[in-house]
Amino acid sequence: MNEQEPLTLDQLAYRFGVDEIVKATKDTPFMLSLLYYFGVLTLSGEISLNGKLIFKIPNLVIRKLYVERISELLLPEFTLKEEAQRFVEQFYQNGKIQPLCQFIERTYFKVFDNRVDAKVFFKEKTLSLDYRWTNELTIKTAFLTLLFNDTFYLMDSETALKRTYADLTMIIRPDMRQYQLLDFLMEFKYVSLKQVGLTGEEVKQKTDAQLKALDVVKAQLAESKKQVNHYRKTLLAHYDNKLRLQSYTVVAIGYERLLSWEW
Repeated sequence: MNEQEPLTLDQLAYRFGVDEIVKATKDTPFMLSLLYYFGVLTLSGEISLNGKLIFKIPNLVIRKLYVERISELLLPEFTLKEEAQRFVEQFYQNGKIQPLCQFIERTYFKVFDNRVDAKVFFKEKTLSLDYRWTNELTIKTAFLTLLFNDTFYLMDSETALKRTYADLTMIIRPDMRQYQLLDFLMEFKYVSLKQVGLTGEEVKQKTDAQLKALDVVKAQLAESKKQVNHYRKTLLAHYDNKLRLQSYTVVAIGYERLLSWEW
């Protein structure tokens, strides 16, 4: 789902007999070819700089299936899904993002922490596989699985705005503007525990104000503020200033805390 780093492949596989499906190594080339033939990926029509085929999600229906599948993995309990839906509906109407952040901290981050059982040893230190590869995309995907709604919104997770890309935009569909809904622009940043020089438990014990005062957080915020202001002006101009646009920056500190700013 990361449109800035699309999946690529040298050449599609052409055989998928029972023997290949049962015995073949289920690596990226195999899975890409299989998903392509099942229609859940398609060729973008472009070639990468090193001559590889580039794949993309073919349409909004398939994208929604991916989002729903991720949501099922992260929120398997029905009661949690109902709770999440209440927060999401309130957010659509009043733009209050803090309840969403707290819900993700309490549920999604707990799931991520439980996966720390998978360890690798690197220079005599034990590192979490999840933490090694966490970035803004992980945080954006968490929000996207909660907020995705193609009935109310035109959803775009890498909106092109004058050759730069906003992390997430949600623009009310024209036929839904009669309802009490808001348009949204969101930018996500990730700060590792190593960058803040704190343990996960120490991060949990600090207040939002204390975390926002950290130099690395302030640096991320300053960068994000410039980006959001640029994206906001571009969006408002594109839609003739008819948007009810709410703009946010969300900074994650490890899998412990989410800090939010509204612009």
